[in-house]
Amino acid sequence: MAEPRSLRRSRGATKERGNGVVGRIWLAIAIVVFYPLKALLARTRLIGLEHVPAQGGALLVLNHISHLDPIYDAVSVHRAGRLPRFLAKHTLWNYPVLRGVLRGVEQIPVYRGSVNAQQSLREAHRALEQGKVVLIYPDGTITKDPEGWPMIPKVGVARLALEHDVPVIPVARWGTREILDGYHKRFRPFPRKRVTLRFGAPEDLAEYRAGEADTKVLREVTELLMRRVRDQLADIREEPAPSSFYSGARRAERNDDHV
Repeated sequence: MAEPRSLRRSRGATKERGNGVVGRIWLAIAIVVFYPLKALLARTRLIGLEHVPAQGGALLVLNHISHLDPIYDAVSVHRAGRLPRFLAKHTLWNYPVLRGVLRGVEQIPVYRGSVNAQQSLREAHRALEQGKVVLIYPDGTITKDPEGWPMIPKVGVARLALEHDVPVIPVARWGTREILDGYHKRFRPFPRKRVTLRFGAPEDLAEYRAGEADTKVLREVTELLMRRVRDQLADIREEPAPSSFYSGARRAERNDDHV
């Protein structure tokens, strides 16, 4: 198993460097800011990073426990020689300076409130078609589970996974909530923590891709992927995972038009 530094070094010929001059400038700024920041707050342990392909499209499916998650996820994917593309609300592109940053590092707008879910994810579909690495949090927001386990996932992840013949990689992360707990407004940078990310082997979805992606299939694939994430999270935490996904409202939030 290659160490992250040697993995990125071995992928020198294929590693991504940003979109044009502006993109490379913003990427360089992000590296200068986020690499030291994540190292200051926590030691990072990466397991299975080699599952992120050196080139070509890939969909990474992750749990979401803290506002710090994107920093650790982005740096980890970058250490595999790839640029991470996150899904973000399209309204962020309304701000001139922020729009330039988001475009420079090729982040993906999600058009919530669109006529249909497929349209809301059109830029994510395009990114996968163009061979990019897309990261998605099917929880839709930071989990409200008091114990930090995943919530009922949105089916947008299945729409992306089934329409594109790319590796779909479950990723579990733990430790960031110990640093920043958004719901309880707690920031505890000291003592220095440990953040662990476990990248699983790509899921075999050939059987599902061969058939029609109706509502039942979308829900089945969504829950399959998030169970894989949950199982990996249980391995990291060294404790059994719950048998079901958390719903703070105590009801099944299964609106299949949601991302």
